[in-house]
Amino acid sequence: MKTTNSSTSPSKTVLSLVQPSGDLTIANYLGAIQNFVRLQEDYRCFFAVADLHAITVHQVPADLRRRSREVLAYYIAAGLDPDKVTLFIQSHVHEHVELSWVLSSLSYMGQLERMTQWKAKSQKNEENLNAALFTYPVLMAADILLYQADYVPVGEDQKQHLEFTRDIAERFNHRYSPTFTLPEGWMPESAARIMSLKDPSVKMSKSDEDPNAYILIKDDPDTIRRKIARAVTDSEAHFAYSDDQPGLKNLINIFSAYDGRKPQEIVDDLGNISYAEFKELLGETIVKTMSPIRDRFLEITADKSYLDDIYKKGAEEAGRAARRTLSKVYRKVGFIEH
Repeated sequence: MKTTNSSTSPSKTVLSLVQPSGDLTIANYLGAIQNFVRLQEDYRCFFAVADLHAITVHQVPADLRRRSREVLAYYIAAGLDPDKVTLFIQSHVHEHVELSWVLSSLSYMGQLERMTQWKAKSQKNEENLNAALFTYPVLMAADILLYQADYVPVGEDQKQHLEFTRDIAERFNHRYSPTFTLPEGWMPESAARIMSLKDPSVKMSKSDEDPNAYILIKDDPDTIRRKIARAVTDSEAHFAYSDDQPGLKNLINIFSAYDGRKPQEIVDDLGNISYAEFKELLGETIVKTMSPIRDRFLEITADKSYLDDIYKKGAEEAGRAARRTLSKVYRKVGFIEH
């Protein structure tokens, strides 16, 4: 995957969607959102709530609506400026589904069956093997290609989906004529990989059954301090950045992501500090950054009309861009214009 930086032309487009499947954690903030805030200065950015993707598993309607609004609130609270980026809800732009149908005609069953996430999810959800779960990558491709995205922020688990998107785009461009931009993966120079506070062998996840395994963006200061104090370390009682001490290594990585110093620099600077002292320092470091974001988040979610205006404006902006692409696609496949 290609890594870009802020020297790239501002005419380039970045797109990212996040599912409203649960409250966002500091892993979402450190690994994605804070980078989006930086990207908005140099790129044309589309950031959306992927509520269409979310219904591949059963959702409580009221919860889905609430979480969709909250994702937008998290974005704005963290520093995304609605006047600089386009913030919208996926289902509000019907072109996503329309392009997905066209791309389905170019998507091969065998390729979809080989998707890693399909294999994993089909094994875990045998009672819910719905067609949307199977064709999920096609809708994701439509999300990306609809806005002619140059770059898509991706993690390791999304690289295969991006390659699928590129395959579909090339297939369409070859069958008809050059229409879609081939997107490339975007990864920051130093991507924060934040692991579970209770099991450092797995990523921190908002879907973890143990609430002490993650820190939510909206957690209050005392909750943050308590979760850090309870985070696993190891029995060596030696302050070092080592694979042999995965719990401590994870906490040092979190500290580094907030503090800006490299992990080994933190170890060198803190010397022979105890685990308890380090956890206390880490907790305060997280609180210093996250408390203002939490306060702003609570302020935004309390103002329904403000969020309504943001996502309606975003849907209009996204819709204009989406219609330009879809019109070209419809014309090229032979649909009669209306």
